[in-house]
Amino acid sequence: MEHLGNHLVDWFHLVGLFVVGIMIIWATIVEILLIFREGGPSVKDILLLFIYLELGAMVGIYFKTKRLPVRFLLYIAITALTRVLAIDIKEMADERMIAISLSILLLTFSVMLIRYATARFSDND
Repeated sequence: MEHLGNHLVDWFHLVGLFVVGIMIIWATIVEILLIFREGGPSVKDILLLFIYLELGAMVGIYFKTKRLPVRFLLYIAITALTRVLAIDIKEMADERMIAISLSILLLTFSVMLIRYATARFSDND
């Protein structure tokens, strides 16, 4: 029974990864078509495409290694916050702008800490 359960979980992960991957590709295609319809990309469009790229890379890495790359989640969060900052900066209150900037800084320090910990305390030791 445990063997069957493990296979079902593996199958669920595989199907889920394919569904998420297809959704990322679909969203990217829709965004590219919108960019062409508008006559060219803006900064918000480019940053959104970077988010899709990072999501796709994260799914690919998880598919190959069965490990969730936490750093990619942080990169996506940094890119998303940068996108919010770049798009809404004219209408944004100073406090919100500072809060988003500090959030980006905190996430950046988190990436640095994870990279350091991975290099220093890798599984190979």
